[in-house]
Amino acid sequence: MRLFAISDLHVSHALNRQVVEAMRPHPDDWLIIAGDVGDTSDQVEWALRLLRDRFRRLVWVPGNHDLWTLPHDPLQLRGEARYRHLVERCRSLGVLTPEDPYPVVETCGVTLVLAPLFLLYDYTFRPDGQGKQEALDRAARLGVLCSDEYFLHPDPYPGRDDWCRERVRVTAERLDGAPPEHRLLLVSHFPLRRDLARLPLFPEFALWCGTARTDAWHRRYRAALVVSGHLHTPGSTWRDGTRFEEVSLGYPHEWSRWGGPPEPRQLVPGGVPD
Repeated sequence: MRLFAISDLHVSHALNRQVVEAMRPHPDDWLIIAGDVGDTSDQVEWALRLLRDRFRRLVWVPGNHDLWTLPHDPLQLRGEARYRHLVERCRSLGVLTPEDPYPVVETCGVTLVLAPLFLLYDYTFRPDGQGKQEALDRAARLGVLCSDEYFLHPDPYPGRDDWCRERVRVTAERLDGAPPEHRLLLVSHFPLRRDLARLPLFPEFALWCGTARTDAWHRRYRAALVVSGHLHTPGSTWRDGTRFEEVSLGYPHEWSRWGGPPEPRQLVPGGVPD
């Protein structure tokens, strides 16, 4: 069994829908989808249903787009209720979610605990000495404002940062109970480390890219590999002996510059320490 990963399918774009429809079957392999499948519940379910029939198993974590509540979406659930609805839809399709037991997988001779995580952001990826409101005001002045501020509702929490803190708390409790005999493969839509949220053209957008509370999770939880998306900058990075993979497909104007859409990335082999 091989283990593949991709994120940021953004099937609201017609060209990205074509990319998903053209993905080759891998009936013996697993596919991790690290968030941002679509902008509406119907788009998310369409893609998961299609890919479920092409892979042995799918693993999904939500991205910020998956949690949007757009005015034209027939599903008007918001925040936590929307997330729980998507989890139940995934379960009805046989897709693993962050709310399910962490599976132990053996892939290419490597045994890992596969831990899908639902984490958000709390505006802590900002310059040192700068407060949250100051950083938000600066981003707004520069014309850098995430659409989450309009469409990603945190209900029933007061704010997205409050929801993030709760997700960090409950996720840490689950990870603390993971089987200790194997290394972990952590999957999050958002990068777990502040220094990986590199956006040279729009550095202020890092505010919406994660939480400093997870900076050391790759060490704390014995991670051999960390998979994420969101940044639309696919590539590999190493920190403290752990490999970090950004696996975004991204928008058509982005992947067209790379010579075409990337295939789902095979995660192992590729440098996974014992």
